[in-house]
Amino acid sequence: MGLGKEFKTFVMRGNVMDMAVGIIIGVAFGKIISSLVNDILMPPIGLLMGGMDFSHLAVTLKAAAGSSAAVTLRYGVFINVVVDFLIVASAIFLVIKGINALKRKQEETPAAPAPSVEERLLRDIRDILRSKAEKVL
Repeated sequence: MGLGKEFKTFVMRGNVMDMAVGIIIGVAFGKIISSLVNDILMPPIGLLMGGMDFSHLAVTLKAAAGSSAAVTLRYGVFINVVVDFLIVASAIFLVIKGINALKRKQEETPAAPAPSVEERLLRDIRDILRSKAEKVL
C-alpha cells in the first residue's frame, strides 16, 4: 500500500475526524472563555481590588533605552491565562462528570433475567404442540 493511500486511510478513520472536529470546537471554545475572562470576569475583580487592570500588571526588568524595547514580566496576563485555564478545566470536568453519570445510569439498568428452567421447558412443549398442530392441518 502506498504512502498516500495509508495516509488517506489514517485520516478518514472516525477517531481522527472526531478529534479534528473536537480541536476546532475547542479552539472556538477557548476564544469564548478568553473573552469571558478578559471582558466579563476580570474587570469586576479588578474593580473590587481598587480599580486594578490585571492585563497591564508587569514588572519592568530593564527600561526602554533608545530603540530597544523595555524588558518586562507581564504577570497580569499570566493571571488572566490561569483564570482561563481554570474555567476551561472546570467546564470540561463538568462535561466529563455528566457523561460518566449517563454511562453509570446505562450500566445500572438491569438486563432482563434469563428464563427459568420451567419457562424454557414450557416453551419447548408449546413449540412441539404447535409443530404437531401444523402437521395435522
